[in-house]
Parts: sequence; C-alpha cells; structure tokens
Amino acid sequence: MSRLFINLQHSDAAAAEKICGLSNLTLGAELSFTGQFNAVYGFGERFDALNQIGLDRKIQVYEKFTEQGSNTYLPVPFCLTDAGFGVYIDTKRVIGISTKRGADGSSFRAELPGGADAHILRGAPAEIVDYFTRLTGRPKLPPDWAFGPWMSAHRWNTRELVEQQVAKAIEHGMKPSVVVIEAWSDEATFYRFDSKRFPNPSDMIRGLHEKGIKCLLWQIPVLKKLDEGHVCPEHDKDCAHAIEKGYVARNPDGTPYTIPKGRWFGGSMLPDFTNPAACDWWFGKRQYLLDMGFDGFKTDGGEFLYDDKPLFHDGSTGADMQNGYALAYTRAYARFTGDDRVLFSRAGFTGSQTAPLHWAGDQRSTWEELRHVLAAGLNAGLSGIPFWGFDIAGFAGELPSKELYLRAFALACFSPVMQWHSEPLGGQFTEVMASDDMVNDRSPWNIAARYNDPGVLDACRHYTSERQKLLPYLLKEAAFCSQTGRPLMAPIFFDAHTDSRAYAVNDQFMLGRNLMVAPALYEGMTEREVYFPAGKWRDYWTGEAFQGGLTRSVTCEPPRIPVFCSAENQHS
Repeated sequence: MSRLFINLQHSDAAAAEKICGLSNLTLGAELSFTGQFNAVYGFGERFDALNQIGLDRKIQVYEKFTEQGSNTYLPVPFCLTDAGFGVYIDTKRVIGISTKRGADGSSFRAELPGGADAHILRGAPAEIVDYFTRLTGRPKLPPDWAFGPWMSAHRWNTRELVEQQVAKAIEHGMKPSVVVIEAWSDEATFYRFDSKRFPNPSDMIRGLHEKGIKCLLWQIPVLKKLDEGHVCPEHDKDCAHAIEKGYVARNPDGTPYTIPKGRWFGGSMLPDFTNPAACDWWFGKRQYLLDMGFDGFKTDGGEFLYDDKPLFHDGSTGADMQNGYALAYTRAYARFTGDDRVLFSRAGFTGSQTAPLHWAGDQRSTWEELRHVLAAGLNAGLSGIPFWGFDIAGFAGELPSKELYLRAFALACFSPVMQWHSEPLGGQFTEVMASDDMVNDRSPWNIAARYNDPGVLDACRHYTSERQKLLPYLLKEAAFCSQTGRPLMAPIFFDAHTDSRAYAVNDQFMLGRNLMVAPALYEGMTEREVYFPAGKWRDYWTGEAFQGGLTRSVTCEPPRIPVFCSAENQHS
C-alpha cells in the first residue's frame, strides 16, 4: 500500500481531506480526490499550457523534434494548485495523471505503481517548492560565468569557424561568456576530436580562455550504430569491450539493448551509468578533455528507453529507467565534471536540479513556439528546475523574422540562461524542414545581414550589455534559488499567491524576487496589458511609477520588452 504524507506531519487520508479541503480521497492503485482548485501547474517542463487543469499528463521522458505538444523531455510527477496545496508522486515509473473541472469542484487522479509514495503538501507556493526540493535535492548552483551570454551553432564544425564567429561577436560588442561546440568529434566515438577539422584543440581552448570565454563540448550517451560504410576501428573495439564487460543496458536474454529503429540514434547501444566500472571506463576516455581545459558538456539526448524490459547493473529495469536513465546519465556526468564546470542538458526527471543547467530542446522559429518555451520554462521552474534556457527564436526551419528574433533575444536577456543556437547547415531534416538558405545560424550578425538591417545588431548589442549589467542581481538571486528551490523564473502568482487575479496571468513572470517581466509574444504587438500585483512598481527602463492591484496598458514597441522593478528593491 502506498503512503501519504502532508508536510511530513500527517499520514492518513482524513488529515489530508481536513487540512487541504479535499473530499473523496482514496489511496491505493491510484491517488484520487476532489477539491476546490481551478489551476494546476508544473509536471515538469510542459510546453502546451501553463495552467494544465483539464489536460491528461503522461509522466514519460520523450524525445520529440519541435512542436512538443503534450510531450516533454523533462517530466516531473509534481504539481502546484491555486488552492494552496501540491502533489508529488515519488516514482520513476511512467504514469498517467489527469485533472478535470466539475460542477462541484475539480478532480485529480494519478496512477500509483506498487511502492510509490504520494506526498500532499500544504502551504504557499514558495513553501511547497522549498519542501519538494528538500525531498528531491537542492538545485546545484552553477559557476558565475554560466549566467553570461552563450553562443552556439551546429554548423560551426571547424576550429576556423568557431574562432571566426567568436571574433565577430567581439567585433560587434557581444563577447560571449560561453561557446558551445557541437560538431567537434569524429561522429563515431564522440570523445575523439576530428583532427582535420579541429587541429590542436589545446591551443583553441587556451585562446578562448585568454579572451575570458568558457567552452562546452557536445555529448550523447550512446555507443552509436554507424551508418553503412562508416568505418571506425576504435569505435568497434569500444563496442566489443562494452558488451564483454557488461557496460551497456541489456535485454533479459543478455543481448545488448538497442534504441528502437525510427528513434534518434536507432540501433545504438546505451552505456549503463548505474555501473561504476562502466562510468570509470566511459569517463576515462573523456578525462583528457577536462585536462585540456574544456569547461563542461552539453549533455544532449537521454530519451532512449521505450521498453520496460531492459536490465541495468543496479537492478533497475526499463520500467524504472524509461524516466530514470536521463537522470542517471546527467548525474554521472555531473560527478565527472565537478563543481567548477557545467552541464547543459535537455532530458531529465525528478531531481534533475542537482545536475544543472537545462534547455528546452528543439523548437521551430515561430511565434507559437516562442509562447511554448515560456510555458515550458515557467513549468520547469515550478517543478524544481530553476536554471533553464531556450534557443533564441528557435533552432530549426526557416530563419525567424526580424521581429521574432528581437522579441526572443529580449526575453532571453531576462531568462536564467541566455543563448542562441541553430541547427546543422541546410536543416535538421532537410527533406521535411529545410532552412531556406545555407547560412542558417541564429547569430545576430547573420540575422542583420539577412534583413539588411544594422538595427538588429544595435538591439542585440543593447540586450547583451544589459545582461552583463544584470549579472550581480542574477548571481544573488541564483544563490537564493539554490538554497530554497525557488524558481529563478516564476509566474507572478508565486509571490502573489493570495491574489486570484495573479493566477489568471500566464505571460508575465518574476525574474528573481524583484524584477517582473512582461514579454511581447505576438507578431505586431506595440502595447500590451500588464497586471501589477500589490505594492509599488517602477518601469525598469524609464522609472515610471505604477500602483499595484491594477492592470495597465504599456508600450512594447520593438525591440522594447516591458520590465518592472519592485519599488522597494529597485534593481540598479
């Protein structure tokens, strides 16, 4: 029988009903109850809505290229409501959760696999998330440099291109804090530099460091099934050794588990990160990258298990590892890299805040996708993932319009992680979603050249400079988040939780405790309504005063993003 906790003080359904105002509460093969709640938030990084009441949620790590809909790379079986309570289902299993509105209240129903614990937590949103991250792990605080601007493009696949783009960034007054190199390896082992494309990588990283720039390298947790005709003796040797030593996930008959055909990296084997010897072997081949001076990894993928049957060294099965594998993968890398480097991960699960940072994966360059990533970031923060970012103006397809790019750039300036990135040259899947020219990176200078508008560079330079000014504030707030679990990017109801009007706002957020951001998310917007919670507020840019408790129309002519400071704690 599953157990029920309420703030660790109570352990029976009657107490839950009384304290949280619930009724018809049952606990067995499922947790179900009814109550007077009208909003549900969280469930991990959810793209399709901020308030998810009435939506069926599947708690499953799932890789979906663009337009994620109800899918997510980073599910968490935890949510908050507008009625002063939250729910956490402590299981790694794939489960279903549904909420519905009814005439007499709303209903909640969650599957409970055997041995799963159900926690019902009562309090203000900050108290609930604080307790949740005490249960599942406090967010790991990234090093200071991780909060500066990031730049990346998959097409930067040579040392010459990387250094050329860094030089352009510096020339245009947008020097990055971090550069991510994706296409650096031999595309077989994923730990050996392609020496023809990246000669003398030690010299390259030394040159970046001399400029004050950190550098991450892309990683993927597979022993790749090579394309026909691709020969790599070192890779073949690695595969044979991993099978012989039991360093890969395996099927019940002892054969290696392979990613299903049709999925990303179909046919590839998975390293077993629950096996300490496998970790020693895997990271032993990558230690030289850290010795060389690289500052961490972009830990992509991890959404590779779609079967309950595979077996792992620690006794886990695929039933646990469909969700648990991404977490085992990133935590193993976090142990390897240590505290002074970072990971930038896509997939995860409950507790992923202990191995930051995260980004929202792959989106198209559309206005709809921009709105989706805002919902994803807010839900991720409410699920314990405070250090998060997205690809500015999308990753795939046709280049964004000038307006969309500048709106996304401004939003990223006031997000936990500010970074631009783009797909491989010609398109990620050229047969269905080709970019419309052969220079598709989302760098400011490429967008400016595409639209023959130097004003793009001026606006991006402004927001890059503004990000640097924000750093002392962001570092202070990030430290507070790591101590309390507070989202660095939180919906305005998080603080104004006694204000019913705040729960109706899904397109404003607090960046830290003192800055309120109201991005422009629709094409052609020149003004928008902003709701000001109780208190006194001032326009971040002009100093204009606003009284709380009111909705006001404010200007947002491109590229301006409306931002407001708590008057008592105005950012300087």
